[in-house]
Amino acid sequence: MATLPKGHPKLLNAWAFYDWANSVYSLVIASAVFPIFYENLFKNNHQDTVSFCGTDVKATAMISFVTAFAFLIVALFSPILSGIADYVGNKKSFLRFFCYLGGLSCIGLYWFDFENLMTGYTFYFFGLIGFWSSLVFYNSYLPDIAFPEQQDRVSAKGFSMGYLGSTLLLIFNLAMVMFPDTFFISDAMEAMRISFVTVGVWWIGFSHITYYYLPKGTRNNVKLSKDFIFKGFRELKLVWQQLQENLALKRYLYSYFVFIMAVQTVMLVATYFGATEIAWESPEQKTMGLIISILVIQLVAVLGAFLTSRASAKFGNLNVLIFLNAFWAVLCAFAYFVETPVEFYTTAGFVGLVMGGIQSLARSTYSKLLPETKDTTSFFSFYDVTEKVGIVIGMSIYGIIDQITGSMRNAIVFLGAFFIIGLILLFRVPKNALRNK
Repeated sequence: MATLPKGHPKLLNAWAFYDWANSVYSLVIASAVFPIFYENLFKNNHQDTVSFCGTDVKATAMISFVTAFAFLIVALFSPILSGIADYVGNKKSFLRFFCYLGGLSCIGLYWFDFENLMTGYTFYFFGLIGFWSSLVFYNSYLPDIAFPEQQDRVSAKGFSMGYLGSTLLLIFNLAMVMFPDTFFISDAMEAMRISFVTVGVWWIGFSHITYYYLPKGTRNNVKLSKDFIFKGFRELKLVWQQLQENLALKRYLYSYFVFIMAVQTVMLVATYFGATEIAWESPEQKTMGLIISILVIQLVAVLGAFLTSRASAKFGNLNVLIFLNAFWAVLCAFAYFVETPVEFYTTAGFVGLVMGGIQSLARSTYSKLLPETKDTTSFFSFYDVTEKVGIVIGMSIYGIIDQITGSMRNAIVFLGAFFIIGLILLFRVPKNALRNK
């Protein structure tokens, strides 16, 4: 395949198509089917705790801690991996490896059961690592394949394609769960297990379209040595030193660290919150209601990403991000009082409206603020480490509050506070930093 020039439509579409491939993980595993499966697994076995190291840990807190630990590993190792990728010029190989790791781990979740909890947590753990590590290399391609004036739209297009593709698979999975007999499946729990397999197959299969068009990079004839172990961290140190001379980018990252911590935590725990805190009339209504609410979020998020892209062109990236943070803070305050399915659906709709927008705009804003450099992987590694450390803190705080107070509602209040802090920090970013970009 001939190398396509920067900004070529086929290249941009191929990059965005990886969102179509991998977003089924964030929807089916992280947001929709797996949380319902996990809650039913403990409920069917009349348990709500996990015995870990001689301590009974609340099941919802346990999954928060496993999630936080996975993000900690990603934050520690992504600098090493991205440094190697930049040095030997093969970040597409790393993207492919972590895609396979994540996809195969999703397939492994088929064997998650109450008698093998630690095995199940292990597959869940590596699924997270595969998904989020692949995004380090995926995101780093954005300034390589798109010009600054293209980046807002192609970033939003990626999220939109991800929402549409993952929604199609979720609808299929929902049909299996609600009508297992039609698919010759024994029961709803077995249908959920099979849905995990479909995620792995979808993710690995469709990702090859992206691999076909993305540039491979320039390989150097070098041998792996111990210097590689520290190269990634040296790259991060160099990025940090450059940040000291780039006030706008440094202040933006401070804000990003805070608000993305809250955004990602909300996305990771929303379905667990709905499964345990909402007064559903029956288990069937709960399963149907939770999946429908996730579908609502996905469909509305497509519109939200589109509107955010247009709003940023008219009002500026920073002004729109400030508005989105304020909106998120109000949503967190409202969520504390949500008890009925109708209230939950309403909240889900508004979450969808701002979920995709704040992620796509945050990514493209960072890309625009970068200095002129060919070392994009290291800069995006720093960006991703910032996000992952934030998630570790957010999920840990959420799990601790849930474990101590016995209620996920109390943890929601802290997330709202993070959005307010993020909003305040955004006001400190120089407004002229993005002028003509």
